[in-house]
Amino acid sequence: MSHVPDALYYTKDHEWVELHEDGTATVGITDYAQESLGDITFVEFPQTGDTFAAGDTFGVVESVKAASDLFMPLSGEVVGINEAVDSEPELLNQDPYKTGWLLKIRLEDPSQVQELLKPEAYSELI
Repeated sequence: MSHVPDALYYTKDHEWVELHEDGTATVGITDYAQESLGDITFVEFPQTGDTFAAGDTFGVVESVKAASDLFMPLSGEVVGINEAVDSEPELLNQDPYKTGWLLKIRLEDPSQVQELLKPEAYSELI
């Protein structure tokens, strides 16, 4: 059974979002996503400063099984990437919610969070 933390929001594409009081958010892939992918071998990141609309592809995660696009859950500007995952992609398999986060973004429209799934709805989806 996949772990679904209560304090996060989720997308149907298996990304998670943690909102911060300063108008930023952390983005990653869910436990379900990393389990489905298997051993992750590479992550393609955007550049800091890149901007994306909600739903845009922002990168790719590759595993021994497949390559899968990553979709931006909320519109915003990339203000940081997880350099540790860039050099050690297996962190996504080990802990996708803590050490395996992918991006920090500055939100363009915080009200978009209403479009995301709450933990209960995401649990039903998976």
